[in-house]
Amino acid sequence: MDPVLLLLPDFALILLGFGLRRWMHLGDHFWTGLEKLVYFILFPALLFNALVRTRIDFVAAAPLIGSGLAAMACGMLLGGLARRLFRLSPPVFASRFQCAFRFNFYIGLAVAGKLHGAAGIAAMGILIGPLVPVANMASVFILARHGNLGVWRELARNPLILATVAGLVFNVAGWTAPQVVQQFLGRLSEASIALGLLAVGAALKLRGHADSYGAGGYFLAVKLLAVPAAAWGTASALGLTGIYFDVAVVFGALPTASSAYILAMRMGGDGAGVAWLISSGTLLAMVTLPVWLLML
Repeated sequence: MDPVLLLLPDFALILLGFGLRRWMHLGDHFWTGLEKLVYFILFPALLFNALVRTRIDFVAAAPLIGSGLAAMACGMLLGGLARRLFRLSPPVFASRFQCAFRFNFYIGLAVAGKLHGAAGIAAMGILIGPLVPVANMASVFILARHGNLGVWRELARNPLILATVAGLVFNVAGWTAPQVVQQFLGRLSEASIALGLLAVGAALKLRGHADSYGAGGYFLAVKLLAVPAAAWGTASALGLTGIYFDVAVVFGALPTASSAYILAMRMGGDGAGVAWLISSGTLLAMVTLPVWLLML
């Protein structure tokens, strides 16, 4: 199927979420609660269920993680150049730097599942597990090089990491959950993608601003063009094929997650600029992501 048509239902859900937040006046409390439900319950269930049900080739998975790390390293390196290229102030640079490499796993899991079903979700889960801590630590390190932020405690309690580890343990041990548990997790998994994408759309903030549109365009180009190109090149060099190659490229092509805005606001950074980058990147990814899929 044409990648545009393949992803159209998912992009439509994002736009629907954007419209619902503004038309139905459900209030911020509703959308905050929905995002917590997806983040703490539905997506962990989706990840665990996919990892348990899918046979994983761990020898092939190691290069997949390497490709993801290389793609993120490219984003960090190029993002770090922005401070000197555009003479950004330290708080502005520290806030927007994370937009060069952080990734929206809601969209990633949806696209991986659309391409390869449970096997694609499992492969994306293998990437999310180790790379979420890397992204979080790099972002926090730049935003604040000192201070008691409880980073390790937060990482240890991250529901996506816990679900990934638990699913991998079950997979390696060859355990199977009782049928009723599998059905329960299946029902949660079915709800996760649609509600997750609605939450992505609801989080779009088009009223943000970018003091320097040159710098903003640079960060967007890094995340949506340079990072997926690095993922593609590294995956090819490491010999990845099939599902793992596709997932590596999709991972690189994902827009920045809304968690970047939350972190910037929490640590007194440039929240408005980050919101503009996240929202613009998500909308632009509706064009760039299908283009990357066309080349697979």
